[in-house]
Amino acid sequence: MGADGVVFSVFTKPWKLPLPELAQHIKALGFGAIELPVRPGFQVTPETVAADLPTAVRTMRDVGIEIASVAGPTDEATIAACAEARVPIIRVMAEIGQEGYLASVERLRREYDALVPLLDRHGVKLGVQNHCDRYVANASGLLHLIGSYDPKHVGAVWDAAHNALNGEDPEMAIDIIWSHLCMVNLKNAFWQRVNRPEAESAEWRVHWTSGRQGLASWPRVAAELKRRKYRGVVCLTAEYDDEAAVDRLVADDIAFAKSLFL
Repeated sequence: MGADGVVFSVFTKPWKLPLPELAQHIKALGFGAIELPVRPGFQVTPETVAADLPTAVRTMRDVGIEIASVAGPTDEATIAACAEARVPIIRVMAEIGQEGYLASVERLRREYDALVPLLDRHGVKLGVQNHCDRYVANASGLLHLIGSYDPKHVGAVWDAAHNALNGEDPEMAIDIIWSHLCMVNLKNAFWQRVNRPEAESAEWRVHWTSGRQGLASWPRVAAELKRRKYRGVVCLTAEYDDEAAVDRLVADDIAFAKSLFL
């Protein structure tokens, strides 16, 4: 953890490198931690998590990189593997199904209720992230969903970009979710019109861009977190529409992010 109590992490989804090469690549980019996907086709898969996650942790630690979180399933095998490897957070998103928003929230709470005894037994936290489209989208929604849980079991992974796309100022959002905040995601985006102004109705898409360019004000996010003396992980999720430029963009973004927390 840095002198300011903030650890900068990066989601390694863009890089399907062998673990030793991944470790060196992430170190060269300027990060001290990662979020590792536990998904088919990646370095650690759900089928191999028990054996491969501890190996991944050791490989990363050999070059000074911690695995601060994983993005993966919430079955007992994954929870137990995270406990064994001392990975504290499993990040998930809260998808809204065809049954509608409120019914989906009730379904998700039933799922979390069933997980709490496992999370408690193993000392691992479920981190629920807000996400645009058919997901719980902002801090208000996250608090409504998880506010009744003990934050040692279920916490919030607050994503500044998705929050900005869905209409909360960062200071207000952080205030809303502060009681359960366990990790902050930094990326950026803006709404881009995809048809001409003369069309009968406007059509929009999300354009994923660098940290300086989108709707989410990283300076305001950092200032509010500093004001509240946030201590924990800030994860850059390395999501850009220009996928060929990911290394250049994320290297600039981590330099920008670090400058904001000085």
